[in-house]
Amino acid sequence: MGCGWLGLPLAGELVNNGYTVNGSTTNPDKIEQIKAMGAHPYLIHIGKRNNPYAEFLHAHILIVAITSKSIEDFKYLMEKINASPIKKVIFISSTSVYPSNNTVVNEITPVKDVPLVRIEQLFRSNPNIATTVIRFAGLYGYNRKPGNFFPEGRIIDHPEGYVNFIHRDDCIRIIQKIIISETWNQLFNGCTDTHPTRREFYTSQILKVGRTKPAFNEEASNAYKIVDNKKIKDILHFTFKYPNLMNGA
Repeated sequence: MGCGWLGLPLAGELVNNGYTVNGSTTNPDKIEQIKAMGAHPYLIHIGKRNNPYAEFLHAHILIVAITSKSIEDFKYLMEKINASPIKKVIFISSTSVYPSNNTVVNEITPVKDVPLVRIEQLFRSNPNIATTVIRFAGLYGYNRKPGNFFPEGRIIDHPEGYVNFIHRDDCIRIIQKIIISETWNQLFNGCTDTHPTRREFYTSQILKVGRTKPAFNEEASNAYKIVDNKKIKDILHFTFKYPNLMNGA
């Protein structure tokens, strides 16, 4: 559910590995792209109530990779899931749920009271499905280059704070590993091994895309968090393709 920047190539990888895949989009122009990946396309907008959920959810596993934070819409989707053959869910969340408290955070760290956390709980508390939540750090790779994240001339805050990112290839590999290993009812952080400072990382990335050296706010408080990925490596026996941000693609 959600064939966007992450979901579309994920659908293609799953098809290549022998799965039958239904892929949703809110954009009619992307129907042909989903077909080209070998998946069955569906026009679905979680904010609407006339979606072809019965057909789309005729599957064993649902991967939710959309950006909506509407709790009411997700409650409606849950009703449709409960009426479907779906028994296993991978819900793509974000490490943004952790506060920037200048420390290391892991899966048992208290989170902020935000809609995304309540949506996570909606899935995890449903006794009819086994849900694994992946909280991905900042996404990068391919056309999503961190060197372009800030407009030219923008002064970057928190230069001595640390960054948390993960390459799209590793996101897809994690999702596939969960499915293959049948690792359900878990909560994982998806993040690279290394955490350079914002000054080090963004200077490197901005110069890499051919722009001028950035300026930083030297008066900033340098609020940060460091996302620990130990659990996902221990339980999934996962090795990152791009573990070092400074050497990433």
